[in-house]
Amino acid sequence: MALPRFLSAIVAGAMLASSLVLADEIGDIRQQFQQGDLAGALDRADRYLVQNPGNAQVRFLKGLILDDQGKPDAAIEVFTALTEDYPELPEPYNNLAVIHAAQGRYGSALNALEMAIRARPGYATAHENLGDIHAKMASVAYEEALALDSRNTTAQTKLTLMRTLLEKQAFKPAASRSLQTAPESAPSQDR
Repeated sequence: MALPRFLSAIVAGAMLASSLVLADEIGDIRQQFQQGDLAGALDRADRYLVQNPGNAQVRFLKGLILDDQGKPDAAIEVFTALTEDYPELPEPYNNLAVIHAAQGRYGSALNALEMAIRARPGYATAHENLGDIHAKMASVAYEEALALDSRNTTAQTKLTLMRTLLEKQAFKPAASRSLQTAPESAPSQDR
């Protein structure tokens, strides 16, 4: 009787140690990224994902790294795949919205933010970004109205207000910099 319990304790200890090593590796990747070693962090993330392809945190970090490297299309691929594999996580949707907004695709940004809010109704960053996107879309609509009728003083007043608001905010939706869910809470996927 004592031997099976002893073996169970050894297995549990090994699993705990393994989890701590994985957590350390993720922390090291995050630290490398935060220190600006984007190439090194990306290489390390890719190597980690070969062994742990379903890890949501490292996949999310990879998307952040790619975006910071100026590779928005690659980051979109990563975040889109995360939304497909983990639709309950709002952060990948939010970051998709930020990239779409930076590229002037406000409709796509709006859709992504609505999905983020569906995933977590209390996600304040997504609500704030949704307001920013609506303000930017309003500004674009007022510009179009003025292009059609340059004498429209109401549209001109509204456009001036929107521009003032957006300039004060330095229009740039806020990206999620960390995944709020621990990797253990997201199911592992071996793809």
